[in-house]
Parts: sequence; C-alpha cells; structure tokens
Amino acid sequence: MSDAAGASPGNTLQKIMWGHRALEAELLIGADSVPRLTRLDRPGDPAPAPDADAPLPLVELTAFGHGSGWSGPRFTGTAFGARLRYRGHSILERDGWTRLTVELDEAQSGLAVIVELSSPIGLPVLRSSVRLRNEGHHRMVVQSVSSLLLGTLPSPDRLDVHRARNDWLAECRWYAEPLRDTVVDISVDAHQHDSRAALSLTGRGSWPTSGHLPMGAATTRGEGHAWIWQIESPAGWRWDLGENRHGTHLALNGPTDAEHQWRAGLEPGAEFTTVPGVLALGSGLDDAFGALTSYRRAVRRPHPDHTGLPVVYNDYMNTLMGDPTTEKLLPLIDAAAEAGAEYFCIDSGWYDDDTVGWWDSVGEWLPSRRRFPDGGIRAVLDRIRERGMVPGLWLEPEVVGVRSPVASQLPPEAFFQRDGVRLSEQGRHQLDLRHPAARAHLDRTVDRIVASWGVGYLKLDYNIVIDPGTCGPSDTAPGAGLLGHARAYLDWLSGVLDRYPHLVVENCASGGMRMDGATLAVTQLQSTSDQQDPMRYPAIAASAPTAVPPEQGAVWAYPQPGYDDTLNAFTLGGALLGRIHLSGHLDRMSPHQLALVRDAVAVYKTIRMDLVGAVPFWPLGLPGWTDEWLAMGLHAPDSPMAYLSVWRRGGKADLRLSIRRLAGSEVTAEILHPLRTGGSAAWDGDGLKVSLPDVPGVLLIRLTAVRAV
Repeated sequence: MSDAAGASPGNTLQKIMWGHRALEAELLIGADSVPRLTRLDRPGDPAPAPDADAPLPLVELTAFGHGSGWSGPRFTGTAFGARLRYRGHSILERDGWTRLTVELDEAQSGLAVIVELSSPIGLPVLRSSVRLRNEGHHRMVVQSVSSLLLGTLPSPDRLDVHRARNDWLAECRWYAEPLRDTVVDISVDAHQHDSRAALSLTGRGSWPTSGHLPMGAATTRGEGHAWIWQIESPAGWRWDLGENRHGTHLALNGPTDAEHQWRAGLEPGAEFTTVPGVLALGSGLDDAFGALTSYRRAVRRPHPDHTGLPVVYNDYMNTLMGDPTTEKLLPLIDAAAEAGAEYFCIDSGWYDDDTVGWWDSVGEWLPSRRRFPDGGIRAVLDRIRERGMVPGLWLEPEVVGVRSPVASQLPPEAFFQRDGVRLSEQGRHQLDLRHPAARAHLDRTVDRIVASWGVGYLKLDYNIVIDPGTCGPSDTAPGAGLLGHARAYLDWLSGVLDRYPHLVVENCASGGMRMDGATLAVTQLQSTSDQQDPMRYPAIAASAPTAVPPEQGAVWAYPQPGYDDTLNAFTLGGALLGRIHLSGHLDRMSPHQLALVRDAVAVYKTIRMDLVGAVPFWPLGLPGWTDEWLAMGLHAPDSPMAYLSVWRRGGKADLRLSIRRLAGSEVTAEILHPLRTGGSAAWDGDGLKVSLPDVPGVLLIRLTAVRAV
C-alpha cells in the first residue's frame, strides 16, 4: 500500500498509509512533526476518524536527564516521545513481508529513533521494534523504550482483557475480566492529565514465562473484535493497558529500569534495538490466535522437523526420572521402537558418576562409566539406531555446578556476576554466553555429542532462575546483562543449527518457563510442562496452542502398565493434536497394552501432515484449569477437514459443541482415538453431539464437511 503526503485538513501535515490486503495502518504527522499511529485495523472493519491530536506518539522512552516521559501508564506533556520529530520513512516489500521504517530524532540529545513496522502479507499481524542510535556527542543512558505503542483501542467500558498465568506444572491458564474492573472510570481530564489507572503485567528474571505468558488479549463485548499481543523477549518484559481521552492504549515493552534493573548506556555512535512487540487482529479470539499461529510459523527458523513431526520417546516422565542405565534403557528402547517411536531421547542423569547427586556437579557433560559399564553410552546410542530411531540426549548447557571442574577451568568473566562476585543459584553458576570461553566450552560439548557420538536430538533444559541478571564490566545494569546473555544464547544456538542443520532441538525450562517467542523462533520443539498427573495435563495440552504452534508443542503421553485401558487412552489422546512425546514403562506392558499405544501412535502418523499448517480453535472457549469438559480443535484454513480433541474429567456424560466454521454444512464425524470406545460423536446440522460415558474419557474426532446445506 502506498503512502500519501502533503497538506491535509486540521493539524495534519502528512499522512502515511501502509499495509496490505489483511492489515491497514495509518500514521499522521501533525504540526508538531510528531508521528502518531492513529489507525490499525483489518480492511472492512469500522475505524474511528483519524485524530492528529491523539496524545500518544509513535514511540516512548525514558532516559536519565531527559524528563520522565513514561510513568507507568501515564503520558506527560513533556514526554520524550513527544519531542521525537519525523525526519523520513520508507516502505519495502520483499519475501512475503511488507515493512515500514519511520525515522525520528530529538535535537537536544542527538538521539535517532528508527521504528521498524513489519507484517507478513496476508496476515492481520503487526510486528514492531525500535532501534536507538546515539548521534549526539555525549553518553546517554536509556531506562525504557516501547516496542509498540498503540492508542486506538476502544474504551475500557467495551473491553474484556485476557491474561495467561503460567506456573511450573500449571502452564497456559487463561482468565478474563472486564478491563474496567482494573482501569477505574474517572475523569480523563482531571488535573489536565489523562487517567493514571492502568492494568500492567510484568515478567522478570531468566525464566521469561514464569508467572504469566508475555502475552495478553482484549476483546470487545458482543462486537466480535479481538487483539492479541505477545512480547518476544527472552528476558524481562512489561505490557500496559490504560485509558486516555481517545479510548484505550496498549504499550508493549521489553525490560525496563523500574521493573528489571535494565538500562542501555549508549556512547556516541552506539545502537540498541528493542525486543519485538507483536499484535494480531481477528473477529474473535479463535480468529486472532489463528493469525498469530501463522505469524509464528512465518518468523521461525526453517527446519525439516516442522513438516516431518517425528514421534519422540523420552525416558524421563513417570519413568526413569533422571536415573538412566544400560540395564534400564535397553528394554525401553526395544519397546519404544515397537510402539512406533522415531526418536529416543535419554533424559537427565546420563553423565552422573557421583554418589552424592549430580545437581551441583554438572558442566563437563561426559558420560557416566558407572551407569553404562559395557561399551559406554555409545553402545546404548548404537542400540537406538539399530532399532531405527534417532538418538537424543538431555543437556542443561547454561549451568555449571559449583563442584564441577569446569567452574575453575573457565575464567571468572565467563559466568554471571554482580559487584565482581560470581553468582551461585541452587548450587550452580550461570554461564554468560557473551564470553568467548563460555561459548567455546559449549561448542566443544555439542560437537562431541553430535559429531562424535551421532546424536540427532538435544533436549536443552534450564532449571535455575537468575533475577535480575548479571553486571559485568561492560554492563550498565544487571537487566542489560541478562538480555545480552539471552540474545547471545540464541545466537549460539543458531550457530549450532547452522553447523548441524538436521539436529532437532527441544527447548525446556522446567517445562514451559521459557516459552517465549524469541526462543520459539529458533528451536524446533517446546516442552509444554513437567506435569505428571494425566488428569491435570489436558488443561495444559488444550491451551498450549495459544503459546506455541501445535507441531512445536511437546505434550507428554505417559501410559503405564498399572493404568487401565481408559486411563491409558486418556493420556495418549491428549497428545495427538500436539507433538506427541511418549514416555512410560512400555517395556513392562502386556501385549494388549502395548498394542493400544501402537494404535495411538499410528493414528498420529496418519494425521500429522494435516497439522503442519493448521490453526487452533476452542469450541468451549479457552480452557479452564478445573473445567470438567475441555475441547480444542485444529483446522487448515482452506481444508474441509477439522480435528477435535474432547476430554471429559467429570460432569454429565453428554455435551453439544458448536463448530461455527462448519455450521450449516453436511459433516461426517469419525472417531480416530480410541479405536475401541464407548463414546460417540454425531453431527446434528449445526453442532457436534458428544457422549463419553467414562471418566476420564477422551475422543479424537475428524470432522469432514461433505457439502454445504
């Protein structure tokens, strides 16, 4: 979409129109030469009249000696962003994306600000980041800078806000409330200021998704509009929803000084780029999550795993629990191969020769001789390959135990530190991947495991939390050190994948504690949880596609010889619309039980190609942690088919589900899992009637629209 410039009515000197067939944006530059994003919507959506006097600039920041600017949700008349003057822009379309770059500067400080807006053509999704460059003559210390600032959302009276609590063993728990419950209704002109009432959410520390997902959503009540946002930060983040006289504003930030002890010290000529902020638009939550899912696929690193979706067996969950040995593994390997697994990952403990525990001694990543006495770990890896599977290993690369020889072999500067003291957290030191010695240590480790041992799968875990970060000699503040390390870690990981393009990497941090967009764009899989209870996992499995594309979301399926057929079918069925991660004592199962596992895996293999481009929907709304019935589906935008997983954990045995995209069509309903079930599913013309007589119960259903009625 081209831009237009020239004289305009009122105070507008220039108008910039930008977008594509699925997204339209309008920026107005007023008489003060300050650009403002005055419209962002989908073509055909009703839009408010552009207002050149809208109070929010395109970007806001705070810096020592240059005024407070952004004070929580409040913008002051002397805000730094209001002093950033327009000096030019450019539009570029390439590789399926359109990009708008707007250049600003501030005369007093000499700071140049480059706002980079981008969108994948055909998707109603905006990605925004801000690059700062000190073109002045003096050092400048920045305390915060917005990644995306939008002031055109409707009044808080019309909005519900949605957030997702994300705790260890209880990930992706969405909840909603009217925005007005938090943003109190007061005069927005009181004392000549906009309201200071706002809803703010913050993530801290090196687990960026601990507490809450770095996401949020707003929906209009009864009007069918939704906005979903995510902050792609591997470290700290903050978002705000507040009220101004024009409606509701949304601010997306990475780490800040006030919340994360983050500051960027910019010497003359130095630059800093924010983490991206992303906003997806839709006619409802399902529609907007679909757009966001497609965007996540568009920005991630290409990899054959994203289309192959091989079945992974991992020996940890409810099985070996970090205690692998040759004796225990060999029968599991045989049973996993019989069940249809294509990768076999040996989880934690394979390096442990310590009699007092390995937690605070890790770091060398050499195989235990005690655990693998005959032929070493290579004999076990060979057995995995002999059974037609790709071998994998668990690794926690960023930590070094305080008792590890590596703790004294690497220089002090290779570790996190504060005031010259090396940090210890739960008996472990944290490597700083900006230091070449730390990076070389991990490169040697991975080269040994992958190139020498032939491992094709790495599960990279991270089980400590460093808050607020590290402050080495070159760091302005601890939060800046943490963000610097996190970016260096992803750069190192990208280098590993460059060297080994078929290596598959699973991201894990005690389950889903590092389930952020920056990391998901690099790794191939994401652990969704460490949850061990098969009755609690469905709420996580059903909600995981809100945070990660389904083919990347590793969902545990841990059938056991001590479970009855109903419970085994339940734990297997919960993973079939994600990325199935088998575990459990398959080697102790009866032939009948192992056949049930094999049947479920076979079903997954028949449908996995349909999952590659599918987007999620939730006929019952976003799942609640204690809901008795749960439902999550996947559909490809141009396909007549949809897949639906339905779980029953209590309540009545019958349920009717509204499937809006298929309403009015003639639809066939086919139960794919379990193959033998007392449940039923039947289409009644506008919805699906489901019956599950047993608790727990699960059905995987394929819905196919034969023709429109």
